[in-house]
Amino acid sequence: MKRSAARELAIQICFAASSAGVEPLEMLERYFDPEHFETLDTEEGVCTELPDEEQMAYISRLLSLSAEHRMEIDGLIETYAKGWKLNRISRTALAILRCAVCEIEFMDDIPDSAAINEAVELDKGYDDPDTVAFVNGVLGGLMRGEGKTQA
Repeated sequence: MKRSAARELAIQICFAASSAGVEPLEMLERYFDPEHFETLDTEEGVCTELPDEEQMAYISRLLSLSAEHRMEIDGLIETYAKGWKLNRISRTALAILRCAVCEIEFMDDIPDSAAINEAVELDKGYDDPDTVAFVNGVLGGLMRGEGKTQA
């Protein structure tokens, strides 16, 4: 399993946790329960095999950091979404943004450009082109520092 597949699983878990109103790490445990994993759609290829130890560590780290820094991450998303409240952003786009912002802000071993590119490419599989452009704009704004208030 490649890092991009592990990233997509992390986003799916983030989305599922948000939808179910549970913590991401709790959803992580449920998600890879053998009975549950067998029920997942394998047509897209992301759920054809369980993550190896390295990929599971990455998924767990991403979900842990995104949960730990949720308020800060959500604040950054709202800042760079320029007037959009979180409840106006699709849940899929929000899960993708949360994971990408977490990688950019808290995972120094992930190049920022890779986090943005992967987020945009993943969103293309879930959302319409306008939403994909929105996600790209939010992440681009974050990288350029647009939308920050001057102190």
